[in-house]
Amino acid sequence: MPKQYVSNKDETVRMFENDFLEALSRVHWTVPLWVYVPIILFFLYTGYFTYELTFSTMVLYFIIGIAVWTLTEYLLHRFIFHFEMKSKLGKKIHFIFHGVHHDYPKDSRRLVMPPSVSIPLALLFYFLFYWLFGGILVAPYFSGFLVGYLFYDITHYAIHHFNMKNKFWLAIKNHHMLHHYKNDKKGFGVSQPTWDHVFGTTFEENKN
Repeated sequence: MPKQYVSNKDETVRMFENDFLEALSRVHWTVPLWVYVPIILFFLYTGYFTYELTFSTMVLYFIIGIAVWTLTEYLLHRFIFHFEMKSKLGKKIHFIFHGVHHDYPKDSRRLVMPPSVSIPLALLFYFLFYWLFGGILVAPYFSGFLVGYLFYDITHYAIHHFNMKNKFWLAIKNHHMLHHYKNDKKGFGVSQPTWDHVFGTTFEENKN
């Protein structure tokens, strides 16, 4: 495992000796869109045309799905991605899953979640939600959940590589930059800071 530091270049580091595993760890930022947009459309079509859910029911569960994703994003980032074990193997696992991003925050190939990780997680969440909501209501709910995920992933890429000028997006970017360069024990919301305010992990405003 390389010595930890913060690179300010769009560069990467090799994590696996195996070329196939190494390839799976890198992905273009548009790949999640190609993978999940068709799935989202499928669930929306199924919910409305196959199960004949009302428009209001579709919208309600779609919005709930997005809201639940925002909490999921916060919890995953705070308690899974930043969980650091003391063993040598534990430190290596942490570096592979998230530490590499903090060392190479501008690495354009490791800013969105690769399908090798996101697809198993999506399946896990789908079956959990299927158990909770049943096979019908899960359609609009899960489509909203996936839209929330896509917004998170693309926002994360944009934060690190797009020139933000809009006040809203600048606030999102500044919140995440503080997490990277000031205190990585705070600011776990990437696509929005809502849950950081709720759970007291936001940054204090600079009153100077």
